[in-house]
Amino acid sequence: MGKSYKKLGLVVLLAQVLCVPSQAWGSCPLAYLDPGTGSYIFQLLIAGLVGAGFAVKLFWGYIKAFVVSTFSRKKHKDDDQQS
Repeated sequence: MGKSYKKLGLVVLLAQVLCVPSQAWGSCPLAYLDPGTGSYIFQLLIAGLVGAGFAVKLFWGYIKAFVVSTFSRKKHKDDDQQS
């Protein structure tokens, strides 16, 4: 039961830290998300996916060798134990 109270206390503290400064300014922010923001986030997502794909392409030989060596070791160990 002690851990749940610690977690609850942490959540309450985090809420206070995040909410109190915004109330100290006193006015509601008059902000909006610009339509370009969505396209920028989409571009970042696509760039991340393309970058990850390029990294996999670049290191594909190493990845393939690692997977093959991992599974071939298990097979050789099983063969040695049966002999």
